[in-house]
Amino acid sequence: MSQLTEKRVADLFAESCPSRHLLALIADKWSLLIMFALKDKPRRNNELLRQIEGISQKMLTQTLRSLEEHGLVKRQEFQVVPPHVEYELTPLGQSLGKALKSLDQWLVDHLDEVMIAQAGFADEKQNAIYSTLSTDR
Repeated sequence: MSQLTEKRVADLFAESCPSRHLLALIADKWSLLIMFALKDKPRRNNELLRQIEGISQKMLTQTLRSLEEHGLVKRQEFQVVPPHVEYELTPLGQSLGKALKSLDQWLVDHLDEVMIAQAGFADEKQNAIYSTLSTDR
């Protein structure tokens, strides 16, 4: 069996495992948002820029290239006037999209709880700072 067709065993905890690089790509906020944006249909560059607030053209281009390089996104050029390009998930990207759907649902289901926890943490930190300042006098 050649090295390319040999089934690899991923070990996310091993620093040298290639799965670490893939995990970093998938866990990147821009990659996730692009994957979410492409889940239903192909989109053009400007559609993605409008949909994903805060992403720069440079970051969009870099992330799309990386997703394409890893086989998750397909870039399709249309030779029409004016020419345009569309991006869509590959079958591999669609399979990842199914896994990411659970993450998306978790975010929707638990956003309020996380925000409450953040507010409580900030209050506790503020109280600790105030207590330290009052006892220092």
